[in-house]
Amino acid sequence: MKGKVFLVGAGPGDPELLTVKALRLLQSAEAVLYDDLVSPEILKVIPSAAQLHNVGKRCGRKKIQQEEINFLMIALADSGLQVIRLKSGDPMIFSRAGEEIEALRRASVDYEIVPGVTAALGAAASVHIPLTHRHVSSAVVFLTAHQAANSQAADWEKSAGSGATLVIYMPGHNRINLAMRLKAAGLAGDTPAVVISRASTPHQQIFRTTISQLQFSHRFAAPSLLIVGDVVRLADRQLETAIPAELISAFATDSIPEEPVA
Repeated sequence: MKGKVFLVGAGPGDPELLTVKALRLLQSAEAVLYDDLVSPEILKVIPSAAQLHNVGKRCGRKKIQQEEINFLMIALADSGLQVIRLKSGDPMIFSRAGEEIEALRRASVDYEIVPGVTAALGAAASVHIPLTHRHVSSAVVFLTAHQAANSQAADWEKSAGSGATLVIYMPGHNRINLAMRLKAAGLAGDTPAVVISRASTPHQQIFRTTISQLQFSHRFAAPSLLIVGDVVRLADRQLETAIPAELISAFATDSIPEEPVA
């Protein structure tokens, strides 16, 4: 008898932000394939008898290919197990869920999608930023600084020109190029921005800046994301991470690992 695959959103990191359904499934899981960005606190709710498979990927340093993940997911389900494909945030946003769904359909494996709190929502809430505000921004756009080879990049100029709040997933560490890309899209150098690392966890770090000063933001550990737009002015300054000025010159040589790719 075939098992079933659940594509589950783990949320931004705080286990209390798991949905009731996600928690129930994890507590009864027989096999879990999880990404690097899933927090250790969330992995602790999984039964010790469950099979755990770290299938995380980082830019340039892939532990496992997507085809191998698909094969393992299907093989475990075919053996009759309840399989949790655990993804940070929401499984349907920048997580390659579409490729995995296609593979499950081709293999005639039953599956279900369990939404989670995506990183943009968790990060914004952690610093008290309303992603939309009727007097500031009436739209929000999710972007990523990474895309697959030979794929068409999003039109950042169109998004920036709309006045929407921009949330950039996996901003990477080349902040100079990122700032240039935002300016080329038409945003002014004094447009406020905030970098948020490990949102909702005890290790959360926050750095408020502007597009022009983005290059001086610390290379925070992954996962991190960047929020750009006037709504950033509404962030709670008491929650900001202070970066000593004497460290700014050293940021260019930091060696924190690159952002994982979901």
